[in-house]
Amino acid sequence: MARYVDALDLPLPIEAAFDYLADFANTAEWDPGVTRARKTTPGPVGVGTRFDVEVSFLGRRLPLEYEVTEFEAPHRLVLAGGDETIRSLDEITFVPRRGGTRMTYEAQLELVGWRRIADPLLTATFQLIGRTAVRGLRERVAHLVAAGAKRERPHAAA
Repeated sequence: MARYVDALDLPLPIEAAFDYLADFANTAEWDPGVTRARKTTPGPVGVGTRFDVEVSFLGRRLPLEYEVTEFEAPHRLVLAGGDETIRSLDEITFVPRRGGTRMTYEAQLELVGWRRIADPLLTATFQLIGRTAVRGLRERVAHLVAAGAKRERPHAAA
């Protein structure tokens, strides 16, 4: 089993950070390994909400289904996902901090059945995937904050 953990300070209030990451369809905006993501259940995000996520992994495109299994707004979110070849468990926690939110993302990835022999390769690859995703999240949130700041500025008189 591969595991990746990272903490990131986001310049967003805790509620905004939680809402953005709880909508797992947003992963396509910030994780370069996600080629497509969409919510497949109606209504607001909560326990039982499902997402179809397509990832590019080791040269293949894998369609994975994720489900929110724990939802403690705005402090904790757990999603379980996968298919017949791979299982994923993502736990995201949020703590308010001065100027924003400290988000901790812990992801576990496990190959199923005979594929487990590739665990050493998976572990090394997953570290790179995790670092790339966190960098993408940092850049996307910075872009969202900058775009929001531009909308909030009063326009100069002509």
